Amino acid sequence: MRARTNGPAVDDTGEGEALSHEEGQSAPQVVSEPAPPYDSDKQRRPGIEADMRTEPRYRASRYRASGKLEGKAALITGGDSGIGRAVALLYAREGADVALVYLPEEQVDAERVRREVEEDGRRCLLLPGDLTDPAFCRKAVERTVAELGGLNILVSNAAYLNSKLELEQLTAEDFDRTFRTNVYAYFHLLMAALPHLEPGDAVIATATEEALKGSTTMIDYAASKAALITLTKSVAVHLAKRGVRANVVAPGPTWTPLNEADPHMPPDGLARIGSEAPLERAAQPEEIAPTYVYLASDADSSYTVGEVIAVTGGIVDTR
Repeated sequence: MRARTNGPAVDDTGEGEALSHEEGQSAPQVVSEPAPPYDSDKQRRPGIEADMRTEPRYRASRYRASGKLEGKAALITGGDSGIGRAVALLYAREGADVALVYLPEEQVDAERVRREVEEDGRRCLLLPGDLTDPAFCRKAVERTVAELGGLNILVSNAAYLNSKLELEQLTAEDFDRTFRTNVYAYFHLLMAALPHLEPGDAVIATATEEALKGSTTMIDYAASKAALITLTKSVAVHLAKRGVRANVVAPGPTWTPLNEADPHMPPDGLARIGSEAPLERAAQPEEIAPTYVYLASDADSSYTVGEVIAVTGGIVDTR
């Protein structure tokens, strides 16, 4: 089954929707999302969603909120764009206040998310900084608790990716940066959040399907995400005794600024990202975000502990 190839019409405010109203009402979402080739261009790191020619779909217009996270406070790293942005919007629609961690260079994206969260009637705290700094990780948690009144949901979603076309391109410096961003930051955030988490609260980490099967190009990235999975499984047992659930989401190829900012991603590979999946396209953030709602909601996932939920568009060799 081939996904539709009609690309999205996006305006410069990020308000554009890809489907016409008629298509949005008649076609199932699984066949309505954009398919390759994507209109794309390489960006300098870290990548800005507002500058993408094909802006990711994040609004989840078909999703129906029901107050599952009413009164909760969530801290989301990488919450300015991509999956993090979509998660922040769904959490707000479900009644949660959100704090977003992002790099200072991503301020334009973060401001857009704050505006959208506030339009849904929730508070949005912006926390620009460098997650490779343990002191900043602690400060982000402390400010969230102080300004939002607590911390109930920790989403470790930010990531560093620098693909390698040859093994010799892998350097110790880059390997270290990848692990400090993708694993160490998660550890520091978790330990800082620990005194504030109570029964019914949740910890959610973002991995990747590459962590489940390895990667010939995303070598250090896949390894770091595999470490994140094992760390989550290990701490989940301890957290469960406190009534706190820790789980992992492992998305397949997803259309986000991370791809355009990957310096070694070939332009033709970027345009056709996700074409290897049975759905023959990349996921859109709005398709991944509901999994984070499920894992954050005690009413929905109270018996889900230490699990990895793979949302891969049918890439079954990850299991």
